[in-house]
Amino acid sequence: MPISRAKKGEIVERLKKMFKNAKSLVFVNFHGLNVANATQMRQALKGEGVSYTVAKKTLTKRALAEEGFEGAEPSLGGELALAWGEDMIAPARGIYSFHKKWPESLKITGGIFEGRFMTAAEMAEVAQIPTLDVLRGKFVNILNSPIQRLVIGLNEISKIK
Repeated sequence: MPISRAKKGEIVERLKKMFKNAKSLVFVNFHGLNVANATQMRQALKGEGVSYTVAKKTLTKRALAEEGFEGAEPSLGGELALAWGEDMIAPARGIYSFHKKWPESLKITGGIFEGRFMTAAEMAEVAQIPTLDVLRGKFVNILNSPIQRLVIGLNEISKIK
């Protein structure tokens, strides 16, 4: 049964509101993804604070055109889903991790990051940025390394005597 014009208008308004509130958004092609895998992915994404919804391409394109993001809109072929969240990196990282598990069923087709359209390759690069905890750990390791080397050197000097 077709969607009424009023219902389509409501969907477009909801998509526009989502585009305004999302810090980062990923366009996903989920062709061939079975229900069990989709449910598993939705639960994992929800645990990371990422929302995931399926959307009609025509209504999504209409909402995107009205928002006026910078850059060229990526091709939205196949079945379209949207993943977005408050964290800048979490939507891309979450979808990318499931893309590695099911490469034939789930693909990143592009996204919106910092107010501009991104290609699939650019969103894959964003997805590979380490988490904040990993970056903090690397920073602490960098700070600790010279001190640790000094202690090792002093220890070796004390062994000579």
